Amino acid sequence: MAKKAPRKAPKHDNGKALARMIEVARDIHGDIRREKKPHMSFPIRALSNVRYDTGSGAFKMRGRTSRRDFAYATVKTFAQSIRMLALSKAVVEDDDIINKREAYYRSKSWAEAAFHEQPESDTVMDDLEAMLGFNREQIGFIPDEHGGSVAGRLIVIDQDPSTGEDVEIDCTRFGTGAYSVPPQVEQLTFRTAAKFILVIETTAMFQRLVKHAFWDTADCILISMGGVPTRACRRFIRRLADAYRLPVYAFTDGDPYGYANIYRTLKVGSGNAVHLNEFFCVPSVHYLGVTPQDIVDYSLPTQPLKEIDIKRAKDALKNDPFFHHHKEWQRAIDQMIKMGVRVEQQAFAAHSLNFVVERYLPEKLRNPRKFLP
Repeated sequence: MAKKAPRKAPKHDNGKALARMIEVARDIHGDIRREKKPHMSFPIRALSNVRYDTGSGAFKMRGRTSRRDFAYATVKTFAQSIRMLALSKAVVEDDDIINKREAYYRSKSWAEAAFHEQPESDTVMDDLEAMLGFNREQIGFIPDEHGGSVAGRLIVIDQDPSTGEDVEIDCTRFGTGAYSVPPQVEQLTFRTAAKFILVIETTAMFQRLVKHAFWDTADCILISMGGVPTRACRRFIRRLADAYRLPVYAFTDGDPYGYANIYRTLKVGSGNAVHLNEFFCVPSVHYLGVTPQDIVDYSLPTQPLKEIDIKRAKDALKNDPFFHHHKEWQRAIDQMIKMGVRVEQQAFAAHSLNFVVERYLPEKLRNPRKFLP
């Protein structure tokens, strides 16, 4: 495999995150010493506090915050936030990791500050991440979710956790399987001569492309998102694309969820995690398909839009800053609503099982300038 010299990624540094934790704790301690009511401030994590920044191609915070005071009504949540901060500090200092479920069970030793349900601890963890300004992987917390699958012209260079030695993983040598993106990806480096990255919504379509070695004929890297891409998957794509300046193309179902949830989250980030979009979005990605026009051009079988589909589509047009900015997307979503149908990636099988491999993708890839932004 030919080699290119990649651009160097910034080094991951948990020391800065640790310093920020100590700073927050000292501020709280200082308020208590001065007999002031301690408090914490958190960015509001919602689409209403988001704007689309055309310069970076990502969602940015508008700056609104919420305040959590040490008061009668919030004393438990405040105590839980302090305990979660202390837990994060201990994990980082020990160079260890903890997943969300483990953090929930760890709280059972916190007496009255224990969480009753995991969504409560997840929310406090997300608040802490937003307040500190570091992604949760940097403060010791890792997700329980699958990070995505990779096949094709890529060598991933990881580290042996026991020795620290480099381990090279060739993504062309998994047979009909694939490399799994780990929960933490900052330690990874890459080597590739691929022409582009193709990210795919469904595992079934990814498996078909792997089965027929589409990565070989198209000289590319295939990445399965398995639905809305996880943070690890998005960070993996972002770091790989930045390192080699690779074009990234997205291939999802032709429905409001594929457009407004899966694709939009990959490209510009989410409202709930907008404070970290500089790490996790991929502004360079463009949308290959499936589009409403593909239904016409390729005579695809469809399914009627459900009420929830129509609501999601109209919400995207009305409330999402990304779609407000791009008239091409407004026209595509309007076309889908007027047609009243949605289409799945697997609909191409009505023509032949390998129609996507042999005709659809080759035709689309000949005209990437026509892709939706």
